[in-house]
Amino acid sequence: MIANLFCPKCGTIMLPEGKKLKCSGCSYSPRSKPENIILKEKVEVSKEQEIEIRDQKVETLPKIKEDCPKCGNKFAYYWTLQTRASDESETRFFECVKCKNRWRLY
Repeated sequence: MIANLFCPKCGTIMLPEGKKLKCSGCSYSPRSKPENIILKEKVEVSKEQEIEIRDQKVETLPKIKEDCPKCGNKFAYYWTLQTRASDESETRFFECVKCKNRWRLY
């Protein structure tokens, strides 16, 4: 038996709420539990609405002229963190642009 998907009081479509159906217009809810109802919706997306996903790293860290101890490249990304007591200077971390080697300076 197919459950009635429209409200008998106001004729608005009944929507699932938990394990029951409820009217979206007047909040009527039938006493009997509905049988297994499966709702599906297919959404068509135009070419303009599609999102292209690229697997690439976005350079968000600043670059600085710093020699890599591993490959000798002249540029590296850098960032700083407070790794010791607050009265001491920050630790500078570097990552080589070319070989991705990481090192730090205190």
